[in-house]
Amino acid sequence: MGEAIWAEVLKARRSRLPWLTVLAFTVATGVGGLFMFILQDPDRARAMGLLGAKAQLAGGAADWPGYFALLTQTIAVGGALIFGVIVIWTFGREFSDHTVKDLLALPTSRTTIVAAKYTVTAIWCLALTTQTYLLGLAVGAALRLPGWTTAVAAEALAHLMATAVLAVLLVTTLGLAASVGRGYLAAIGVMFLTVFLAQVIAVLGYGHLFPWSVPAIYSQIGGTDHPTVGPIGYSLVVAVAAASVTATVVWWHTADHTQ
Repeated sequence: MGEAIWAEVLKARRSRLPWLTVLAFTVATGVGGLFMFILQDPDRARAMGLLGAKAQLAGGAADWPGYFALLTQTIAVGGALIFGVIVIWTFGREFSDHTVKDLLALPTSRTTIVAAKYTVTAIWCLALTTQTYLLGLAVGAALRLPGWTTAVAAEALAHLMATAVLAVLLVTTLGLAASVGRGYLAAIGVMFLTVFLAQVIAVLGYGHLFPWSVPAIYSQIGGTDHPTVGPIGYSLVVAVAAASVTATVVWWHTADHTQ
């Protein structure tokens, strides 16, 4: 397992994708800081050309709880897209680069290979979440946002990581899709489909029962209008992850890899 994880880390390190994901969350955190800057003084923002003369930026307050809430919502959205891209690349590259047969010829269990890929992607995603939190602390301090307490910061970190864990559990389906689809295209289609359905079903009021809507609702990205997520919603997320990982392992063991 250690060697398999090392190999996956080496593949990621020699790719540009880690830097692109870091950049994506850095920009997202900076944009959140820009929103806080505008909310602090809309008239100042208009004078600087950051806000139109008649534009209004609604939602949220320019304080630490408001900024932490915005970062959590960023992780919910990023979890559906950026985390998804990470998993799709990790599995799909083996087929697109035609290295899957070489990988399967190694004296390493296929279960270990799949477990290593999911482990590395999970650590990668949680590291990006940690980066977002730490960078958010720096941006918030630079803006001198009010409302700071240690309790608020600790609660925000817990909420942020919980949202990330929910998102990481759900993107395991994309590892299965990339494997079955033998590349990126099918998995990208599945990713956009789940994102679309998550939004539609949440608007209809059933998002708390649809696993892919759970992270966004948990982060309160749509406010408090949606029903809260209960044990059934969280259980469905775990069930989806368990079924996806199991199905991925089974597929790697039983699929016809001679094509």
